[in-house]
Amino acid sequence: MQPQRHRPGTGFTALHLVQPVDGGVARVVMDLVGAQVVSGVRVVVACPEEGPLARAVARRGAEVHAWRATRAPGPSLLDEVRQVARLVGLIRPDLVHAHSAKAGLAGRLAVRGRIPTVFQPHAWSFEAVGGVTGRLARRWERSATRWTDRVVCVSDAERRTGERAGIDASCSVVHNGVDVGRFAAADSAADPADETRTARAGLPLLAGLDPAAPVVVCVGRLCRQKGQDVLLRAWQPVVRRLPRARLVLVGDGPDAAALRGAAPPSVLFAGAVPDTVPWYRAADLVVLPSRWEGMAVAPLEAMASGRPVVLSDVDGARESLPPGRESLCLVPPEDPSALAAAVSALLRDGPLREAIGRQGRQHVLSTYDVRQTAQAIADVYREVATAPRTERREPIPQ
Repeated sequence: MQPQRHRPGTGFTALHLVQPVDGGVARVVMDLVGAQVVSGVRVVVACPEEGPLARAVARRGAEVHAWRATRAPGPSLLDEVRQVARLVGLIRPDLVHAHSAKAGLAGRLAVRGRIPTVFQPHAWSFEAVGGVTGRLARRWERSATRWTDRVVCVSDAERRTGERAGIDASCSVVHNGVDVGRFAAADSAADPADETRTARAGLPLLAGLDPAAPVVVCVGRLCRQKGQDVLLRAWQPVVRRLPRARLVLVGDGPDAAALRGAAPPSVLFAGAVPDTVPWYRAADLVVLPSRWEGMAVAPLEAMASGRPVVLSDVDGARESLPPGRESLCLVPPEDPSALAAAVSALLRDGPLREAIGRQGRQHVLSTYDVRQTAQAIADVYREVATAPRTERREPIPQ
């Protein structure tokens, strides 16, 4: 007879294993943890202590344990797996929820199907690499399904990408959500132009800027995935058409120095910021030219703030947009010319930007509220935690 397990709610313990601890993955986990704590779940987060995540989830009421783990696989993997095994023995969770590739690797090697396990890739690891490494990543993900009770994809496109890679797993699509109240204007009746001017006045980097100057904002880790190098190549023709335009890159990361070296004076670097809300409100347009995603959080936050977006057509982008806006707001990945044309067209048409911004906010309110996401995850937990356990083979992945 299988041991009785709690259903999600009071008395249920969920262990979130998380690496990375910044960017979109961290924001998704923060919001989800907050909603789960409110629902009565005992939420435990194991993650590296550096970065904003540990402190943020502690403020939301989660129990936090240090998990010393690097972002990429390496010589420390064996120790990282042992740490997870020790934490599982200490915490005795009803379910483990591993976020992103590294946590999915170490967590499933440690647990090996002994307790209910949910894996959320937040974009598949094999999209980030090619050659032998990419083939090994696909092989691992196919093998690891035997230790995965449910894969949670953040978009239908991400699910299809996994299927094309041969990942035959029980899968649920749960779209990312955002705390829509956090991004709403302080005065819901405020004129968007007044809100933008007020936001810029409160940001030293923009305080001296001509109020009429168009401002484009890109929020994301400064790394190859997010494609800021593509945006810089697209920016040159934008500035030729609109000389007063300014581009602000919000975030930090491994490509920061190279991007700064390649950027013209019309590009401003805000670095890592504790709160992205003022930057969305200061923007006329928000751009995210990613090379790959599952479903990016930044565009949802921008739309929740009433700002139009231009996105590269990667997994999750089409699903995140309001219906009928694909032709204006989507461009092919790694296509600076198409990106420049889309950005320039929207910067030149204020009424169209405002209309798209209003539509985008309503779209996020109705579809991407984090409370809906939390309820969908609770349903996944309930299904996984109450399903009969089966015998699982435990081979070492080749």
